[in-house]
Amino acid sequence: MSKANIGVVGLAVMGSNLARNLASRAGNSVAIYNRSVDKTEALVAQHPEANFIASETIDEFVASLSTPRTAIIMVQAGAGTDAVISALAERFEEGDIIVDGGNALYTDTIRREKEVSQKGIHFVGAGISGGEEGALKGPSIMPGGTKESYETLGPILASIAAVAEGEPCVTHVGTDGAGHFVKMIHNGIEYADMQLIAEAYDILRQAGGLSPMEVSGVLENWNKGELESYLIEITAEVLSQVDAKTGKPLVDVILDAAGSKGTGVWTVQSALDLGTPVSGIAEAVFARSLSSQSAQRKAAPTFSAGTTSWDIADQAAFIESVRKALYASKIVAYAQGFDAIRAGAAENNWEINLGAVAKIWRGGCIIRAQFLNRISDAYGKNEQLVSLLFDDYFTKAIEDAAASWREVVAKASLAGIPVPAFASSLSYFDGLRATRLPAALVQGQRDFFGAHTYKRVDMPGTFHTLWSGDKSEIRTD
Repeated sequence: MSKANIGVVGLAVMGSNLARNLASRAGNSVAIYNRSVDKTEALVAQHPEANFIASETIDEFVASLSTPRTAIIMVQAGAGTDAVISALAERFEEGDIIVDGGNALYTDTIRREKEVSQKGIHFVGAGISGGEEGALKGPSIMPGGTKESYETLGPILASIAAVAEGEPCVTHVGTDGAGHFVKMIHNGIEYADMQLIAEAYDILRQAGGLSPMEVSGVLENWNKGELESYLIEITAEVLSQVDAKTGKPLVDVILDAAGSKGTGVWTVQSALDLGTPVSGIAEAVFARSLSSQSAQRKAAPTFSAGTTSWDIADQAAFIESVRKALYASKIVAYAQGFDAIRAGAAENNWEINLGAVAKIWRGGCIIRAQFLNRISDAYGKNEQLVSLLFDDYFTKAIEDAAASWREVVAKASLAGIPVPAFASSLSYFDGLRATRLPAALVQGQRDFFGAHTYKRVDMPGTFHTLWSGDKSEIRTD
């Protein structure tokens, strides 16, 4: 019996599409297995041309794989993933490879890799971005795991990945949980990017009086320049859609309560643990949470909020100011995301090439955008770049946008239009460039109530002040 060089476990939409993608590439024969046999049978029946080897049991699936056995798990994160990993690990042999292609929390991947590797089996946490269409036509893929496992897995993943400027959008990210960590940060940036575009839309509509169709036209124009991206492209399409039932813009009949699958929350929680500010991403997560607080929003009284009107003398200039504010805030979101990747790499001893990460995000993934080339160039010139904002290209871009950015945030606040991601991004930028922050006062407060000590600007060491009665200062180190 012929055997498959790659297998897929879990045949929901993402798993099925990934299996079809794999089977469409020359040289691949794909073993498929799903706990519910009807999904396996349906996939085979719907795609008789595909080079599938279907199995009804996990034992049949394992037997259908050539060595080193390589299986990609595409099941729901959590207990289901652990169960499949356990079943495969019991049957696989030394040198075989188990790949988790779902959205797993990277700390779970670190744990799983440690457990599985004790048996001599390779475990790879691979972030896969691009949604259902990407899984079928070419995703951006972020595999972790050992370099040895990537020797087998790399060519297979390269064969199905998206291609940007002639290069497959896949790279070996790093060991154990590095792949899932980078995918998590990708999703966090995605949250911020989506929220920023939504805030720009809200400003254009509320302050500028533009209809959804008119905003769609603005975004189509923006998509021809430095804001060119998948998210701008699809947002323009969403805003141009008319509801068949009511004849209204579809966006006006969609309930304004945004959902979340958790990866944005993981990004913020992980960044807090790492002590790395990702304020734009955090505000995007909180904005979704606020949108879903339906009871509170319905119960809110009619506040006398002290708002003022936003007088617009030149609509073209107004639209350009919003564009610049969006671009500057977007740069901050990506800068914070890459800072978090660097911090995660340092904490977990991963060797992550930030320029290579930017390159594989140029195609297939949700946050693919023109300026990822600029990010790749920035880290290519200086791997130790302290902040993306300090690269010459991005420094100039921020400087060019700064006046418009401030005007948009200020006038939106005066007009009562919520812009949490715009405003937090601007505050982050101002905090980064400040020569002195009020954190000195915070340290004084902490020392007063908790004797947490502080450092001085004029001498080394750690100090504490006896605040009650005797205000003398004592050195504590």
